[in-house]
Amino acid sequence: MKLIMKFGGTSVADGEKILHVTDLIEEYAKENKLVVVVSALAGVTDNLFEICKTASKGEREFIEDFIKELREKHVKAAHKAISNFHILENVKLTINETINELKNVLFGISYLREVTPRILDYVVSFGERLSTPIVWGALKSKDIQAEWFTGGDAGIVTDSNFGNANPLMELTTFQVKNKLQNLIEKNVIPVVAGFIAVDQNGAITTLGRGGSDCTATILGYALDADEVWIWTDVDGVMTADPKVEPKAKLIPQLSYSEAMEMAYFGAKMIHPKAVEIINGKDIPIRVRNTFNPQNPGTLIVKEQKISSKSIVKSISLIRKAALITVSGASMFGVPGTAARVFRVLGDKNINILMISQSSSEANISFIIPREKLEDALSTLEIRLLGGGIVREVKSEDDICVITLVGAGMVGTPGVAARVFGAVAREKINVRMIAQGSSELSIS
Repeated sequence: MKLIMKFGGTSVADGEKILHVTDLIEEYAKENKLVVVVSALAGVTDNLFEICKTASKGEREFIEDFIKELREKHVKAAHKAISNFHILENVKLTINETINELKNVLFGISYLREVTPRILDYVVSFGERLSTPIVWGALKSKDIQAEWFTGGDAGIVTDSNFGNANPLMELTTFQVKNKLQNLIEKNVIPVVAGFIAVDQNGAITTLGRGGSDCTATILGYALDADEVWIWTDVDGVMTADPKVEPKAKLIPQLSYSEAMEMAYFGAKMIHPKAVEIINGKDIPIRVRNTFNPQNPGTLIVKEQKISSKSIVKSISLIRKAALITVSGASMFGVPGTAARVFRVLGDKNINILMISQSSSEANISFIIPREKLEDALSTLEIRLLGGGIVREVKSEDDICVITLVGAGMVGTPGVAARVFGAVAREKINVRMIAQGSSELSIS
């Protein structure tokens, strides 16, 4: 089989875990043709976002300490994972050159006191650019034939929507096949940095948080893989978050549609865009546990048979959400009011999770990520209040969104009644309800 195997940050958190990953790769390479996708070491991408904010405030004194810690983290991982001295020295040279480049960029940001989306993508790309050569070196130390690539080097091309770029699949498919297919046929394993790509001008772009999943499905689509495997630190997709509900169970199989709904509403096992990318080719995705490889995990397929015993597959939770209500009696019957509200938020790249409007048309309520609340309120107040239509913008920041997902809900009467009956018995007030016409989920 031709497999795309993506390893997340927890799977490559340090040198010891990288060694374990290379053991898995070695085992599966015996009977399969592999492409490996690597995330940044655990926590590194978050740290890069934070140091960017710090540098943009001109706080240069923190940059040296950050660079020192980052260098030590990756050199330590390389020493643990790579046994061959010459390969280790080669990888350490790459690490040092890459980190020196990052250091120069951060000091540049600190003097300019500005971070554009393009520069931010460039900075956060360093996580994968540092981890991928370490995994490559660990494989080479085991005499496994491999070559490493950044996403752009592998042929992945996107639009210029920095921070959440979309792949140009026709061009990407041509380039990926051209650059990787011959290596795969020769049993050389391409090791590709996840999360990052380039636009048509060669500028580094990122595929959004969790975008390494997208890298895996982009490569799976382009190379006509038999399956895409997402290796993580849980056994697969669970019926609920095990940290919230210890009795959560493994879901053996999901449809693409169910997986996208669950991912959108907080389940972190796979990026929703990753499923969408591969949707056109009917390539199964399997979510597996790096540290429990005997477990077959969860298989995500295009279509599946619906069982009457599993009407609801999963309950997802978004903890950190905020509710905004835009109201005004003059909104009644005025075309384009909702469009204006959402355009204002779109201009600030603020994602709307749920929408509800009263039948009187006098108010519109919507849910957004809590960390975007301050930006959203200031923008809405500046651009909408005082125009004679919107009278008030109110918000609440202690909102959670609970979503039930399952293809079995389609056409099944009484599901919503059972849900709200259960919530009412616990004396929980429901502030907002949303269900799409697909009936795949209730939030």
